Amino acid sequence: MKLLSFLRPVLEAAAVVGVVLVVLRLLSGLFSRKSHVYQPTAFRQFTLLFWPVLCLAVGLPFLVSFFLAEYTSAYELGLLLALAALVLGFSVPAFVLHTYYYFINQHTTLVFDPKQNVLEVYEASVRIPFGKSDIRQVEYVTCRSERLFWSPYVYLRLHLRSGEILTLTSLLVKLAPVAEFLRNTPLEHRQRWLCWP
Repeated sequence: MKLLSFLRPVLEAAAVVGVVLVVLRLLSGLFSRKSHVYQPTAFRQFTLLFWPVLCLAVGLPFLVSFFLAEYTSAYELGLLLALAALVLGFSVPAFVLHTYYYFINQHTTLVFDPKQNVLEVYEASVRIPFGKSDIRQVEYVTCRSERLFWSPYVYLRLHLRSGEILTLTSLLVKLAPVAEFLRNTPLEHRQRWLCWP
């Protein structure tokens, strides 16, 4: 019972922070111009992690109550295992992908403006020089299903003629417009159940 009394204020605080972030994002969007510079922002991470966090917030307190019970029947234990598999099966892959994508692109800045024909990638504030003619191949990998919590996690891999490979993940921006911008390069679109770069 102590764990539940601790977990409730934490979840309430997380919900308040989420609402404040959404309101601030809406207000800043009303009074600012559209930016063409993309980095892993707190709002982008919040939007990607919303459903996995909500799944854990709903499922974990229920699971904890089973562990605190003195006696559980075989039927209740079966329900507990099914619920645990459902909650963890939907949310854990999204958290793993999010963490991995964050380590890939935490120091990456993407400058993308298709109207001005601009696509630039910066790693730790240093521009990586390339043009469309320097791109040997583009891999665009998306999820097979659009209904899973990890479906928004996609990546785009640019193979340059210099041998360097640049990986852009959905932690920066929705990558469909970038892939559309690069359609005249050798673009290979693949689908996987889990987009692990």
